[in-house]
Amino acid sequence: MQHPSKTELEFEIRREFLKKLAAASVTTLGFGAPRLHASMDAPSVQHPAATADSCIVLWMGGGMAAPDTFDPKRYVPFKEGVPVAEIESTFPSIDTVVDNIKITEGLEHIAKVMDRATLIRSHVLPDLGSILHSRHQFHWHTGYVPPQTVACPHIGSWMAKVLGPLNPVMPAFVNIGQRLEGVGEQEELKAFTTAGFFGSEYGPLNLPFPEEAAQSVRPPAGMDAGRFTNRQKLFKKLVDSSPQREYMSDFQYESQLRSIENAYRLLSSKEREAFDISLEPAESYAKYDTGRFGRGCLLARRLVENGARFVEVTTEYVPFLNWDTHADGHTTLQRMKKEIDQPIAQLILDLESRGLLNRTLVILASEFSRDMIMEGKPGSNAADQTSEPVESLKTMKHYGQHRHFTGASCVVMWGGGVVGGQLYGASAVERPFVAIDKPLSVTDLHATIFNAMGISPQTAFDIEQRPFYATEDGKGQPARDIFRKINAS
Repeated sequence: MQHPSKTELEFEIRREFLKKLAAASVTTLGFGAPRLHASMDAPSVQHPAATADSCIVLWMGGGMAAPDTFDPKRYVPFKEGVPVAEIESTFPSIDTVVDNIKITEGLEHIAKVMDRATLIRSHVLPDLGSILHSRHQFHWHTGYVPPQTVACPHIGSWMAKVLGPLNPVMPAFVNIGQRLEGVGEQEELKAFTTAGFFGSEYGPLNLPFPEEAAQSVRPPAGMDAGRFTNRQKLFKKLVDSSPQREYMSDFQYESQLRSIENAYRLLSSKEREAFDISLEPAESYAKYDTGRFGRGCLLARRLVENGARFVEVTTEYVPFLNWDTHADGHTTLQRMKKEIDQPIAQLILDLESRGLLNRTLVILASEFSRDMIMEGKPGSNAADQTSEPVESLKTMKHYGQHRHFTGASCVVMWGGGVVGGQLYGASAVERPFVAIDKPLSVTDLHATIFNAMGISPQTAFDIEQRPFYATEDGKGQPARDIFRKINAS
């Protein structure tokens, strides 16, 4: 009997995964309006007092290696013949402005703003298999392990739905830097970059290229007000004639129309100038101009200044690029650090100087960490996609963190009531570098974020004749000591 190859097995799992995601999305189109759930045998959920009004997620898509970024271990420099199993960090540690916090070389700007941050070193994630990054990304962004029977809302959509916009003209949820077409796992990325059963009006405004954002909120050149109004009416007809219309409930249909109305209102407003980063003074622009991610941080700051509720800026997930370091891990991280270091630090400083940091929660996170040991064996058979695992370093491509590692990841949180200059949790000092103090799951991290934003982690909406909670099964418990003051839900 011939057994399927690893490639065939991966393809089959991916096909089934997509099939279930697609089924959930189609089913959701037929749902009516979700109603706030109220248990008959328990008091209504009480939302906590918010410590933040806006939230910015800085997403390191692909798996940011904690030992080479925010949780340095013993540094071993590259040398041919060094046993792979002996390598823990490929960057030396550096001091920060906080005496007891060290991070790694290449993050010198971020080191200067760690006194405004809590650094979490014990974020733990479930092992969902190594085939699809987007399974982990789906879990982190929605709080639910895929696939589900309904299309799960993104964490930003929960904020848009429950809290509404800070400025009625501005989109409540903006997603910056991630293309949803032309990249690997694009259908999976689309599956969680959505408002799910909440409806289109609570979904993200997607802006893959920050420098082109202004064009997304500007009427076409030469189009007068009359033609612009007619174009908006035409969009309504297109929605009505969509092949998906027959599957849509009236609620989903009307929600899509309301999303068009919201876009029309933005295009007619003065706030659309916030999307034009070319209007930023040259000296300020230069501090962010390290690439798409850096310019995305600038755009995020401008949007929050103008009342955006939730903004995500991503380094962009593309298989085997950026933080997806299956090869050349050290060399790749040298580049990634140059892209993220100064813009992140500048974002924190700019928010602070404008009086916005105290009410803006900024979160740096990734779907998991990485380790030098590949699948429990020295080396990485993904380092050149052909060779067997190596026992010792032969070339620079083997030097770096390669293996997906979910036992302990790092999250950095600034602003929004966060205790500054604080370490939260710890990972082991010897391999495996698992969380050994204050492990914080995705469910509890989400509860912490929601609590800071004034949303009870037990908030639920009835969908498919059952309650669907902001945190899985309503069980999320906030890590309250991350914040200076955070009320019980």
